[in-house]
Amino acid sequence: MPSRAHPYDQLTPDRVIAAIESVGFLSDGRLLALNSYENRVYQIGIEASAPVVAKFYRPGRWSTPAILEEHAFAFELTGAEVPVVPPLIRGDRSLFEHEGFRFAVFERRGGRWPELATEHDREWMGRFLGRIHATGRRQPFEHRPTLTLERFGETPRDWLLESGWIPEHLLAAYESVSSELLDAIATQLEFTPALLRLHGDCHPGNILWTEAGPHFVDLDDCLTGPAIQDLWMLLSGSRREMGEQLGQILQGYAQFSDFDYGELRLVEALRSLRIMHYAGWLAQRYDDPAFPRAFPWVAEARYWEQHVLNLREQMAAMEEGPLELS
Repeated sequence: MPSRAHPYDQLTPDRVIAAIESVGFLSDGRLLALNSYENRVYQIGIEASAPVVAKFYRPGRWSTPAILEEHAFAFELTGAEVPVVPPLIRGDRSLFEHEGFRFAVFERRGGRWPELATEHDREWMGRFLGRIHATGRRQPFEHRPTLTLERFGETPRDWLLESGWIPEHLLAAYESVSSELLDAIATQLEFTPALLRLHGDCHPGNILWTEAGPHFVDLDDCLTGPAIQDLWMLLSGSRREMGEQLGQILQGYAQFSDFDYGELRLVEALRSLRIMHYAGWLAQRYDDPAFPRAFPWVAEARYWEQHVLNLREQMAAMEEGPLELS
């Protein structure tokens, strides 16, 4: 496992506060690190005003045009009265730089993780996503990534095979099952759905819910892909339960956006890509001290044993055919 200096070595509390003050805020010195791994996110106290939230983008991850396109999407959604939290504008800019770190500042917005335990909540969530996708269909991204087999499956698999992360006793099994799974995914992706701008990482942990309903506070993973990508991660339980949940979500979704029911065949293929991509992401980021603290089990053989098992289970799930709504 190669080691290199992680990109946040130099992002000290003093630099965080200096960065905020460089764009016109006067900090009261209070600093709270918020739960984030890919970037660094802080709540910062402001003199005689409400705290703000600053996101420091991981160096080297996104190009500046890609970050600005994320911001533009947030502004476009806000203009369509869709509840997201856009970056704050200071001097006609939303992206700033201080001592080598690019960052954006946001209004602090609270809420709780959604339970989505009732039909009412699922329909509400469907309406929210339908509104986002209605806006997302208006024009394409130019600089954000597209959800592809290569980016989310082949690339992390090849990196894991070459990096030394897969324990030796699992190498043959991982190489075999991942190859079979990628072939099966490729077959499913021969169905070509309409692509649009998406949130891209729409699981309940990335959604906040208040009495006014759901909202997003971050679009860091927004990308181009099929609509079902923003729906399937909200599902849980057995196939029957997931079919029921998705049917209820789509009842709300259909009030604002069309849905191609042919995309139901992509659910397990997209789940498989996420599992493969997630394992590669954890391993690639493990030189960042935040990752061993949060995910200590990634360095253990049993994690990779379970990962191989998960890939085999995905092979079986894909053989069951498309999810059926109820």
